Amino acid sequence: MLPKENPEEFYSRFHEQLKISQEWPGKYLFKFILRIGEVEEKILTDLFLSTDATYSRKKSSKNTFVSLSVLVTMESPADIITIYKKVKTIKGVITL
Repeated sequence: MLPKENPEEFYSRFHEQLKISQEWPGKYLFKFILRIGEVEEKILTDLFLSTDATYSRKKSSKNTFVSLSVLVTMESPADIITIYKKVKTIKGVITL
């Protein structure tokens, strides 16, 4: 999302793109970057409790950031947007 872009317009467009990109329910890959020591990974992984999520993490070469990938079956594009909106409230997390 661009800094001056209306969030609701962005999410509406993203929802439509997700609807046509694959069949639902379906697998979706979330990618996050966290500064090590600032954000607990548990906050993110708790968003995927009771799911079939698999996690992949990789530390940066200077050991200051960690990349966290989450592959999970999502029921609909709306569920993906809900996760992104929750993550947006967590300080120090970058979504890709």
